[in-house]
Amino acid sequence: MSWLTEFVRPKIQKLVRRSEVPENLWHKCPSCEQMIFHRDLAKNNHVCQHCGHHMRISARDRLELMFDSGKYQTIELPSVPVDPLRFRDQKKYVDRLKTAQAKAEFKDALAVAHGTVGGHATVIAVFDFSFMGGSMGTAVGEGIVAAAELAVVQDAALIVVPASGGARMQEGILSLMQMARTTAAIEKVKEKGLPYFVLLTDPTTGGVSASFAMLGDIQIAEPGAQIGFAGRRVIENTIREKLPDNFQTAEYLLEHGMVDMVTPRSELNATFGRLIDMIRRPKPGASVVPIKDGKKAGGKDKTPTAEKAD
Repeated sequence: MSWLTEFVRPKIQKLVRRSEVPENLWHKCPSCEQMIFHRDLAKNNHVCQHCGHHMRISARDRLELMFDSGKYQTIELPSVPVDPLRFRDQKKYVDRLKTAQAKAEFKDALAVAHGTVGGHATVIAVFDFSFMGGSMGTAVGEGIVAAAELAVVQDAALIVVPASGGARMQEGILSLMQMARTTAAIEKVKEKGLPYFVLLTDPTTGGVSASFAMLGDIQIAEPGAQIGFAGRRVIENTIREKLPDNFQTAEYLLEHGMVDMVTPRSELNATFGRLIDMIRRPKPGASVVPIKDGKKAGGKDKTPTAEKAD
């Protein structure tokens, strides 16, 4: 009996049992709940082909999407003190950082790279929401400052792509100081007359939205992105009012003048390239056609006509 149960039965079950499908082959859209094959999702830039919902993507995928031909070079960010406040809640902050770094591609919630967008030199700073919710600590603040300084040195446009829940509470007042530091860094870019753009992605909230994320020369958002400061529930409990269903979405902010454009992910490279080109082009894109003064004919002024272009 032991031989039948321990040897024969497992052999038979192995022959007839259906092979298990790996969990990462199919993804459920959080909006329409349709199942999407992972290759189709990657091919469509992690945008649902059924409802157009823009899912969150990694910092590396974002950089490849935005730079020309997906080519760029990352920079090493300045080192910062680890756990300066020796913070501990249910777990030590140092241990939380080690866990996040073991899963992430970069050392913290920000990656900075430089390359070209639309043929123009560009520096892009991208948040990674998977790293502790993209929270902004001293490392992220140093990264934004480094990106601004690099843009000034290279005479390049600067694009910041936030995806953050706000300041990192484990660093207390030090994380809140990054709001002022990053704002000052962005001001240096603007003083040099360099373009500064912000691409608001899901989510952009808290201290990030209250500082450099809302200072772009042109504010662009991805469709459906959640953008705001405090959470919806906090606001409703404070004002004792029911908020609109689309409150704090990219479309709501566009309607109320808080963002300039809502652009699908597939059009970001072309859109930013066109905007940088319009701002940085030293001369008009076409030859100027001079206007010839009109002459009086039959007592009436003749309408000015353009000279024939050479």
